[in-house]
Amino acid sequence: MQLSVYLDKNFPGLVLRPSLYYQWKNSIHFELAKGLYQIKSNSDELNPHYFNTVYYQATTLFNELFSDGDQLYLVTNIYQYINDYKTSRKKMKVYHHYIKNKNLRYRLKQTRLPYMFDDEEDAMEKCTSQFSLYCHKQDLRYELLIKAICNQDFHELQPRLHNPFGLYEPDIFFINTTKDIIFYIYDDRGCEVIAKDIETIRPLYEKYIDWVDEYCFGEISVLFKKL
Repeated sequence: MQLSVYLDKNFPGLVLRPSLYYQWKNSIHFELAKGLYQIKSNSDELNPHYFNTVYYQATTLFNELFSDGDQLYLVTNIYQYINDYKTSRKKMKVYHHYIKNKNLRYRLKQTRLPYMFDDEEDAMEKCTSQFSLYCHKQDLRYELLIKAICNQDFHELQPRLHNPFGLYEPDIFFINTTKDIIFYIYDDRGCEVIAKDIETIRPLYEKYIDWVDEYCFGEISVLFKKL
C-alpha cells in the first residue's frame, strides 16, 4: 500500500508535518528530560545528563510503540527550493546512514509535495521532498537515528541529521502500519504520538504519564478519562 493511500484510509485529513498533536484527537504530547536543562548551571557547557535522559526516554517510547514484527514507514520531509528538487535524492543521508540493509534503499520512494510552511513569503518557490521506506524495526539503526534527531539543534553533538539545503531541519516520522500509530520526535524537547484507536496508546499514557507535557496534561488526561 502506498503511503498516501495508507494515510487517507487510517488518518484522513492528516498532514505529515510538525504539530501532529494539534491535528489529531487521539494523541499524546511528551516532554523529554522534564525538569532538566541543555546547559549546565553557571556554565556554557552542554549538560550530558540532560541529553542522555532525552535519548533514553525517546528510545524507550519508540520501543514501546514498535515491536520487531511490526511493519512501518520511515518517512522524512526535506524542505528545499523547487530548483533543488532533482538533486535532493542524491543528497539524502538518512537512508544511507541509518538503514542496515543497503538493498532496502532501492525501495525508497520520493514524492514532491507543497511546502509545509506556506505562510512564508517565498513559500511558492519551495517544496517538500518526502521520502518513505517500508521496512521493519530491525532494519533500522533506530537508536542512532533517534540520537541524530535529538541532536539536530546542537552542532557540537554527533550523530546529527544532514541538512543539505539550509532550510528547516528534516522532519522524520515513524509510522507503525501494524498498530496504526505515528511517532514524531521534533527535537530534544519532546515528541508526539497519535493513533487511529486511542486504546492502542492508553498503556503508553498510563505507564509514562509523568513524561506527558505539562502544558497539554489537562486536555490529554481528560481525553483518556472520557473513554
